[in-house]
Amino acid sequence: MAVHAGTWLEPSLEPRLWWRVALSAIYLIAGVLHMLLPGPFLRIMPALVPFPASVIFVTGACEVAGAAGLLSSPYRAAAGIGLAAYAVCVYPANIKHAIDGLSAVDASIYAWLYHVPRLAFQPVLVWWALYAGGVIDWPFALPKA
Repeated sequence: MAVHAGTWLEPSLEPRLWWRVALSAIYLIAGVLHMLLPGPFLRIMPALVPFPASVIFVTGACEVAGAAGLLSSPYRAAAGIGLAAYAVCVYPANIKHAIDGLSAVDASIYAWLYHVPRLAFQPVLVWWALYAGGVIDWPFALPKA
């Protein structure tokens, strides 16, 4: 297959590619941070989770695997579904983090400006993973005639 400048991607696929690459980069960075610097993540882990350090390492590995999977055609859909499920599963830790941060005596407006949008953005991460993985087309699908 010949590659010509500006034509190697179908125009309809190009926007999804950028969504995919951006999400892959975010999860790659997050995964590496989970594995190399687990301290901040240990602090927000709900107490009911057993073996928190091991769980954080495994979640980091899942993020790295998901990031790689999004960039690989055979694994793309599975990676998208996995990262969407991951975003749902870590939501309790994000809620705990927000409760701890916002209920602190010295909580500032900056805590509110971080935690409230962060919690509201979690469903967007679920959608983004499914869209980047090619599992869904909404809201960008063309109407069927």
